[in-house]
Amino acid sequence: KGSSLWCLAVDPQCTRPGVGEVLVRHLIEHFMSRGLSYLDLSVLHDNDQAKALYAKLNFRNLPTFAIKRKNGINESLFLGPGPQADFNPYARIIVEEAHRRGIDVQVDDADAGLFTLSYGGRRVRCRESLSDLTSAVSMTLCQDKSLTHRALKAAGLRLPAQQRAGSADDNLAFLEEHGQIVVKPLDGEQGQGVAVDLRTIEDVQSAIEQARRFDTRVILESFHEGLDLRIVVIGFQVVAAAIRRPAEVIGDGRHTIKQLIEAQSRRRAAATDGESRIPMDQETERTVREAGFEYADTLPMDQRLAVRRAANLHTGGCLEDVTAILHPVLSDAAVRAARALDIPVVGLDLMVPAADQPEYVFIEANERVGLANHEPQPTAERFVDLLFPHSLPVHI
Repeated sequence: KGSSLWCLAVDPQCTRPGVGEVLVRHLIEHFMSRGLSYLDLSVLHDNDQAKALYAKLNFRNLPTFAIKRKNGINESLFLGPGPQADFNPYARIIVEEAHRRGIDVQVDDADAGLFTLSYGGRRVRCRESLSDLTSAVSMTLCQDKSLTHRALKAAGLRLPAQQRAGSADDNLAFLEEHGQIVVKPLDGEQGQGVAVDLRTIEDVQSAIEQARRFDTRVILESFHEGLDLRIVVIGFQVVAAAIRRPAEVIGDGRHTIKQLIEAQSRRRAAATDGESRIPMDQETERTVREAGFEYADTLPMDQRLAVRRAANLHTGGCLEDVTAILHPVLSDAAVRAARALDIPVVGLDLMVPAADQPEYVFIEANERVGLANHEPQPTAERFVDLLFPHSLPVHI
């Protein structure tokens, strides 16, 4: 008499370690209490993380060969081998979708996320989600945040006040006018060099020096409270929307804040193939200190502590899908922004009180938006639809 475990899934955004192990141990104890003598399960041959978990729990590896019917989970196993290249998650999600449709994939430079897709006589070169379909002018409008600001303002969209960082007196005047400001490189990505909610001229000047490590040109913007909303627009249609939450840790009453940050950073890196980590930099230290703590302090049991102010996936943040509740005003504003920039694929960042409310302030646009981590929304599918509209039947 035995039992079977059919599926085990742990949210990759989970902040607590060992959840999968606890769930399996609970199942084992549950079925043992019902008089069953064993628990069996099957694992895909290349799922090393799962195999390590079950080995730790003393499962025996049985030398069996199983053939299963094709379904949505194992569909990729029925295809021939795809490109043998170590792409990052943002390139891989596109390459795998293209391969699934029979689109030829030529690996140009896996480390840079460069590949060429060919289908029916049509060839498109991509760097992750940035493709030949995006013009150099549109890319420039997104990369230069002052040009982004100008283009979106001309389209009648709501934006923060903005000016170029200048002398200490100019910076102080801007700070006094707005009370709380943001400092960021003029041309930057992945949250690098961004400092938010700055309230003293000392913090502003220090943040400017940090931002200049990524671009000598630095801008100041008025700070707006709210949630960080990312909207993905493909083919001038909203495909996905997610609230981006900044990195945080949860106290256990034993470990220091620094240890908690390092552990959470390792978990985020493991869940995102190394794309998401919490940097132990000046901004993290400032955020911890403003909350009244030091790295060496022990965080009380179950107390949550935000350790970054900017909600960026690459600096340890996580995503919460809100596509289903996105307010029509926000959806319309995102499409208007994409048209103002004349860009077919773009990620638009807004500050909002809530995803289902109409108020917003545009923050910036990303011409190479990450399509991974937006599950269950079909971001990669819609991207490949845009590039090769005849590669898939009409969606029903």
